[in-house]
Amino acid sequence: MTTATGTRTVPQSRAEVWRALAVLEPYCAVCDVSYVVTGTAGLGTTFVCVPGRIEVDRPPAATAPRGEIVEWEPQKTVATRLELTPETWTTRIELADAVDEAGTAVTITVTHQPKGGSKLVRFVQKGATTRLVQHTVDSELAKLPEHLAQVNSPDAADTGN
Repeated sequence: MTTATGTRTVPQSRAEVWRALAVLEPYCAVCDVSYVVTGTAGLGTTFVCVPGRIEVDRPPAATAPRGEIVEWEPQKTVATRLELTPETWTTRIELADAVDEAGTAVTITVTHQPKGGSKLVRFVQKGATTRLVQHTVDSELAKLPEHLAQVNSPDAADTGN
């Protein structure tokens, strides 16, 4: 298992950051990903995610990645687990009041866990996996301003957030 964590402070309130990051909308233009959510957002909610926009009347492929919200404390913590054939990715977002300044500290932790396979192969790939997981965290933190702008834009309904 490989884990990486990073934190970034943004000037927006926790409520705004929560809306931008924790609420799974049908489409996220920043990530160019569509979500098909089962039920209302909260612990145990399941979803399917696919790259790009999907047609409302056309369900995602049976092979599309499946996920679940595994932790949910509104305006504080949300964690999702995404199951892929060879691996599981868990993303945890923690929100806290920023220290010594207005705004919100956003901490993102990503964990990659391979399923099956050779221990030798995992050992050989450990360095590359560590870099990939850290890059994923850094990339998600870098997208925060875009997510926040998207949820606060007048045409947010057109982008899915």
